[in-house]
Amino acid sequence: MPESLKDIGEFGLIRRIDELLKREGVQAPGVTLGIGDDTASFKARSGYEILVTCDAVVEGRHFLSRHISPMELGRRCMMLNISDIGAMGGHPLYALISLGLKNETLVTDIEDMYRGFLAELHPFGASIIGGNLTKSGDGIFIDITLIGEVEEGRAVRRSGARPGDVILVTGYPGHSAAGLQLLVQSLVSEDHPLVRAYNKPSHRAREGRAVALTGCARAMIDTSDGFLGDLGHICEESKVGALLVQEKFPVSEELKEAAKMLKREPEEFFLRDSDDYQLIIACGKKDVDPIRAAIALTYSGPVTEVALVTAPEEGIRLLLPDGSKVSLSAKGWDHFR
Repeated sequence: MPESLKDIGEFGLIRRIDELLKREGVQAPGVTLGIGDDTASFKARSGYEILVTCDAVVEGRHFLSRHISPMELGRRCMMLNISDIGAMGGHPLYALISLGLKNETLVTDIEDMYRGFLAELHPFGASIIGGNLTKSGDGIFIDITLIGEVEEGRAVRRSGARPGDVILVTGYPGHSAAGLQLLVQSLVSEDHPLVRAYNKPSHRAREGRAVALTGCARAMIDTSDGFLGDLGHICEESKVGALLVQEKFPVSEELKEAAKMLKREPEEFFLRDSDDYQLIIACGKKDVDPIRAAIALTYSGPVTEVALVTAPEEGIRLLLPDGSKVSLSAKGWDHFR
């Protein structure tokens, strides 16, 4: 019979995790003390700023356990945090992981989840240096704190966009949201490309770092709350407005087909809640080509100019194909609505 947490207990699981990390993990540079003491410790590099982000993922709220494997779940949870570090132009280094688990959770499932964490961390030479375990109620949760670094003065914030700038977006925002709806309504199999976009999203962290190193981006954010919600964060922090051009939205054929099946407009998926983790970048018009060239070194997907930054009093508006303009409310994902 496969072992559960009830069989080996908290400290038995800690030993198993420690053994797995020593066997399959890597040691990131700068770590002076890892798992096994009250805290972990590391030495920060001179000339770098420390970046810290955290994200909690809750069963039933952020993922459906019957539709995702433990390893895919681990990859997905770590990817969310790596995306945040990359959207600032940084490089991930150290992760701390807190898990809320049930008695009947299988030990092999937890080990596979950690293999998913490591699969995302290894390409960056990053490591897991600590965490916490607790018993949860009806579902499990994963809470990750990820620490990274960026050269002093190179971090790209949300607050630098200026009227006259253009807004670029990578990839195809909306794929993940459509994939989730197709999945929960049982309209397609789990092999459908949009379902894969939901279950196995990919970050643009390398591209975000490359963009930051060009020095050309004035503001940047990832699309964890949906394109419109995250553009709204840039507009709010930069104190600007934006004019979106619907005809320029990068809408794939897969999304058009999915929208027909779901009886919705593809532009709605592009704008609203999603889990695509693409980049929204504000830059001067003369800097579009250098940014596209930097992204193309590691990413073959599209980088589309979809909007113009405007004066703050104009708010966020959408230019429709018939030439009319409508005002939009920049509401992204909200856990409490």
